[in-house]
Amino acid sequence: MTRLLYQGVPGIADLSASLSAPSLFTDHCSLSTVVADDTLHEECGVVAIHGHPDAARQTYLGLYALQHRGQESAGIASAEGNHLANIKGMGLVSEIFTDDVLQKLPGHMAIGHTRYSTTGDSALLNAQPIRVESTKGLIAIAHNGNLVNLGNVRAKLERAGAYFQTTSDSEIIVQLIAHSRAGSLVDAIADSLSQVEGAFSIVMMTRDRIFAARDPRGFRPLSMGRIRNADGPDTIVFASETCAFDLLRADYERDVLPGELVMVTEDGVTSRQYATGVPQTSCIFEHVYFARPDSKIYGRWVQESRDQMGRQLARESHVPADVVVPVPDSGVTAALGYAEQSGVPFRLGLIRNHYVGRTFIEPEQRIRDFGVKLKLNPVRNLLEGKRVILIDDSIIRGTTSRKIVRMVRGAGAKEVHLRISCPPTVSPCFYGVDTPSKRDLIAANKTIDEIREFIEADSLAYLSLDGLQKSCDGGEKNGFCVACYTGNYPTQWVDVEDILPAAAGV
Repeated sequence: MTRLLYQGVPGIADLSASLSAPSLFTDHCSLSTVVADDTLHEECGVVAIHGHPDAARQTYLGLYALQHRGQESAGIASAEGNHLANIKGMGLVSEIFTDDVLQKLPGHMAIGHTRYSTTGDSALLNAQPIRVESTKGLIAIAHNGNLVNLGNVRAKLERAGAYFQTTSDSEIIVQLIAHSRAGSLVDAIADSLSQVEGAFSIVMMTRDRIFAARDPRGFRPLSMGRIRNADGPDTIVFASETCAFDLLRADYERDVLPGELVMVTEDGVTSRQYATGVPQTSCIFEHVYFARPDSKIYGRWVQESRDQMGRQLARESHVPADVVVPVPDSGVTAALGYAEQSGVPFRLGLIRNHYVGRTFIEPEQRIRDFGVKLKLNPVRNLLEGKRVILIDDSIIRGTTSRKIVRMVRGAGAKEVHLRISCPPTVSPCFYGVDTPSKRDLIAANKTIDEIREFIEADSLAYLSLDGLQKSCDGGEKNGFCVACYTGNYPTQWVDVEDILPAAAGV
């Protein structure tokens, strides 16, 4: 049974309930473990809707568009009158929010969250939005990112009498609001956000207001859009990526600025800058991998950045070849740019199975490289006898890259030259990316030639850091965090064990 957590839903006790649908969460190893052991996971995506008669359903559609940012848990909170209801569960957005479930979330305001997390009861409690009854009233919050000073702040709050329902750093923000001595809720939120350090793009909801905010450095994206209504006030929308606006038929209006707190009420939109003077260090990996290519992130289309990455990669490290082949899906746009720049034909030599989802079968894991073969299949007639330039977005541990190189060579390729559209990943991320520790990052422990030997490619080259930054700038003059490529962090360094989500309960 797929378990859901109900909070504040009229007629349902605040306990976890069950759906009759068969569970897609088991104790067996999921495909994400089998296939994606060498990929990075974004922690989450957030959505907020204000001023729509079916806000929860609109939030569901927004989360559906952001499903790539997290596939393990999702939740929606809605407000109607004095009620603030919250439903969340483990699984995909479409698995959790059936029509029956969405009908339990009435109201003209809603926020939503989709997350990459661990399994188990502790993960269900930590799934978001988090709904807290505080001295400032009922508050629901959904958060994308990681706080890096949460240990000190949490200890301080507990000494002040705070009781935490979860181990999520998102609840720390709510507790700071509850314990703030500021006179108004807006002032309390601004005061609280100024006390935490790290990455946070958040949406919050009370019974009558929606709030949206980004951390002063703008680590994670958050955009504001508008659905224009001919017969009444416009609907205001916030989302981690603008691709959600397309599904909602909302017009992109602007990004929430770093250090900005936006409030939406029945009277309209107001804004205040709660922090200024901090250099922008937005996550450049959003352009490399996380964001969908049809999204506009930090004022620049992701498709344009990835096209330029591929072109620059061709300028820096081209080799004679017969075909350019992307590792789908994240390598496709860079491969198109590489092919156009180099004049080598682009071919879809690897076909991805988009309908795999999770699998219940385990015996086939005994077969070497089965996970990758289940997800990707080579097109032999495009690869056989060819010199292949294989384009991918990154190498993390190196194990998946080696399996893919073997697969291409096994399909008859004469040469396999791997090109990576970002620099070597040498350091973990502390700002909301599920990065392995340094000991598990192959580029932190091996030279490029040693990596090439490990993955069994004929040649290997990465995009330079300067080339990456130029590809993602495009005249927007964005400041980027590149700590994963340099080891130089824009905030005080914190041990990764202090900020990773807590392990599931036994």
